[in-house]
Parts: sequence; structure tokens; C-alpha cells
Amino acid sequence: MTKSALQIARAAYQPKLPKALKGFVQVKEGAATQSVADQEAIKELFPNTYGMPLIQFVESASETSFSPVNVGVILSGGQAPGGHNVISGLFDGIKKLNADSKLYGFILGPGGLVDHNYMELTADIIDEYRNTGGFDIIGSGRTKLEKEEQFDKGYEILKQLGIKALVIIGGDDSNTNACVLAEYYAAKKYGVQVIGCPKTIDGDLKNEMIETSFGFDTACKVYSEVIGNIQRDCNSARKYWHFIKLMGRSASHIALECALQVQPNVCIVSEEVEANDMSLDDVVTYIAQIVANRAAQGNNFGTVLIPEGLIEFIPAMKRLISELNDFLAANAEEFSHIKKSHQRDYIISKLSKANADIYASLPEGVARQLTLDRDPHGNVQVSLIETEKLLSEMVATKLAQWKAEGKFVGKFASQHHFFGYEGRCAAPSNYDADYCYSLGYTASMLIADGKTGYMSSVRNTTAPADQWIAGGVPITMMMNMERRHGEMKPVIQKALVKLDGAPFKAFVAQRDKWAIETAYVYPGPIQYFGPTEVCDQPTKTLQLEQAK
Repeated sequence: MTKSALQIARAAYQPKLPKALKGFVQVKEGAATQSVADQEAIKELFPNTYGMPLIQFVESASETSFSPVNVGVILSGGQAPGGHNVISGLFDGIKKLNADSKLYGFILGPGGLVDHNYMELTADIIDEYRNTGGFDIIGSGRTKLEKEEQFDKGYEILKQLGIKALVIIGGDDSNTNACVLAEYYAAKKYGVQVIGCPKTIDGDLKNEMIETSFGFDTACKVYSEVIGNIQRDCNSARKYWHFIKLMGRSASHIALECALQVQPNVCIVSEEVEANDMSLDDVVTYIAQIVANRAAQGNNFGTVLIPEGLIEFIPAMKRLISELNDFLAANAEEFSHIKKSHQRDYIISKLSKANADIYASLPEGVARQLTLDRDPHGNVQVSLIETEKLLSEMVATKLAQWKAEGKFVGKFASQHHFFGYEGRCAAPSNYDADYCYSLGYTASMLIADGKTGYMSSVRNTTAPADQWIAGGVPITMMMNMERRHGEMKPVIQKALVKLDGAPFKAFVAQRDKWAIETAYVYPGPIQYFGPTEVCDQPTKTLQLEQAK
């Protein structure tokens, strides 16, 4: 591998660890847990891994000896900055327990486990990837581990390699799969532990025990830098409205965090749109009015931040998409034989009247995008819907109407952007480098303690790293039942933006001012080296949530 100057410099960075993990470690068990909802249904599905206690690691005065352990690791789902550091922390942790321990990486995600595609991760390999972005050390994939034949096929290679623990690094769906796998291996008494690590740049895998998912900090810094660049250009040329869609499959955490960092003229928060029962026209009118207000001051430019999943949060659109998801899941074969020119009429004829009317009213392009291939979970792929273009076109139409009525004096020209892949494989910020390394190291301690069905947890991360609290949370504690592919399935509950939470309240307190003024902030690139107040700051979201 050819290394950049930055990579060479970053290789020397030693991630910080919680004080409790630096020496000898002992386990402190908390109270028994229960799932966040649907307790009876989850308990019935997970009899061997339900109700386990919370775990915290604390310093110990006595040394404990450990036998060598072989561990497998999987990177699952979309990339997020810091994945390599989770693996580095895991490697260092199991080597500290016993120098003869081995780490095996399964290639290209969960599919590598099923297909017996693996490699041993040695010190030489690990050292190449410390503090780097991406998942390229072993690659990632989106194969869902949900069938017993997959579990048994995976067990064959685990048994062959003498692997006693498997660490799955992924988001809410990947960790749901980890929980199902842990339950299956426990029920079969296979003697294989399964541990999860919380990854998703979307920021929607969090709760009282998981403060933030890794990668969110870095991705938001990367996006905020680029948005800041656009805002500076916007304020220089003074002739364009920039509609910027930001990654975030369901929750608006990224859009909100970026808004707190860059102070745009408009930021739509999907959860607020849903709570206020806003229609698509309501959203368009809100944006158009801000455009008109700025135009009245001679400012025919601005920035609009749009969460990727917005369309699904507009209640009428959500009902339409829900019916579409269920219908297409049940009739995929039939729909695949319908000519493209007839698909729109076919869908309209099959939907309920209210949803058929909404679908018929949509522009051809958006209607087509709603029926494109589903994601692995059977849902519409919202990233394929060009919401930024849809909104700017509808805003332009409304402003033209207002102009004809004498309600708008000004010019409106737009530019469109979608920031997604740009942030997924960035070199991790100091925060993510430290946090991820600690998550991996914590996973090794959960393995040492014989735990399964747990997710690695590192909390109190707005404090200095030696004050961080490391432990584990039973994955079943985070689960509820949701409809997937037309059936009720156990899944980790997504954490959406809380409208009564400190980050959203901080945004609401300023947004009217940002809407009319040009109050842009230009954060600049991620800072790795320099003053602590620049380099080591966690996200504004986390600071506000922790009231620090």
C-alpha cells in the first residue's frame, strides 16, 4: 500500500483509552434489562440472550491469566470512519489478554462468513491501517445473516478455525443480525460468542448506553467543511440557492449537526415535518417564503440543508411509501414483467384511492424513483430520490406564481448537491480514532468475560478519554418489533432526532435569525494537529446532549 503524507503522520497517533482499560480489568454487573418495547415478543424470540445485565469495566488490582482465543471480525453495511481503529483496538485487546490469540477477518462482510472467505489479520497488516478511513482492510458487504443455513454454514468455518468469538461491526440492522446469531449459537450450545459494535454515520444507533455511533463525528465534520466552502462561494457569487441533500436514511441527525456547525439559511428536520403533519406543499412554501424574504433585502442566494429521508417523513408520502413497500414486496415478480411505460398506471390501479391520488400527482421522475429496486430490507431507496431537485423545482414554480401575483420580487436560480459517499471513508477525526479504538478494545474485554449478545459501549465521551466509561449493553435491550417485507420482525429501534432534545432546541433558537441573515460559518477541514479546542471537540449534538 502506498501511503500519503497524512497517513504516515497519522500512523504515529496513539488513540486514547478509558483509564479502566489501561491496566487490569474487572467486571461490574448492573441490573437485569428489558427491551425498549414489545417485551413479551422479544423475550419469546430471544430466550437465551434476553434480560442480561448491563456491564461496566472497572480497574482491578489483581492480574488474571487468559488462555489464547481466536476471534473473527466482520465489517457489515456501509462504511464509516473509524472501522479500522475498532479492529486495531480489538487486535491489541486480545493480544494483551494472551499474545498467542489470533484475529481472523471475514472478507466483504457477513457473506465472507457464509462463503468461508477469510484472512488472518497479523500485526503487520493491522499496523498498515491504524487511524485510517475506509473498510478496505477486509472490505464490507450487506449480506443479511438471518437464515439457519447461513448460521450453520458460518459455524463450520468458525469451528474449523477454532474461533470462539465473532465481532460484528455494523449499524442497527447489522447488530440486529448479530443478536439473532448470538441467540442461535447460544441455543445450539455451539460455544461461539457474538459481540456487536455500533457503527453508522447516520447517528441513529444510540440510546442511554450508546452515546453515539462511530463515524458520525467525522462524517459531519467532512460535510460541514464542504457546506462551508459552498456557503463561502454562495456569499461570494450571490446568485444561487444551493439545495444540499445530506446522508441519513431515516433520522435527520447529520443535517441537524451540520446546521449547528455552519448556520445555513434553511435546514429541514424530517422529524419536525412529521410531528407537524406537514404536506410536501407546506415544506415548499416554508422554503419559498425564506427565499422571498431574503430577496426583499436584495439577497438572491442562500443554502438549504435537506435530510436524505425527508420524503418518508411527510405523513401523506409516508403512507404512500408504506403501501408501496408492502405491495411491491408481495408482487415483485408480477411488477417485474410490467413494461416501464405501463408501470405508473399499474401502480395507480393497485393502490388505495388516497395513495393512488398522491402517487398520480407526483412528477414522473419522483414517481419512478419510488418504485425502483428496494434495499435489502425491502424499503424504498430514498438516496435514489433526488429530493433536492424536487424541492428546488417546486420552490421555483411557487415563486413564479408569487411573482405573477406581485408577491415576489427577486431572482431565483438553484444548484444541487448530495453529500453521502464523500464522508463515509474519510480519515477518522481524533474523536472517532479514540472512540473506535476504545470500542474495539472493549469488545475484547467482553470476549474475555465470556459475554455474548452484547454491544460494546463507551460512554461519557465529552469528558477526557481517561474518564470514559467502558462496558457492554445487551443488544436485546435496544430492540422492538417493526414491519419489514410485510412481516413483523425484531429490530434495533432507530434513534430519531428528539424535538424536545437540546440539539434541536438550540437549532430552533437560532434558525429564524439564520434564515434572514447571512450568518454562515466556515468550519474548514478536519483538524488533526493543533490546539485541543480545535482538534478534539466532539460534535455539537453530543455536547448539547451531555450539557457540556
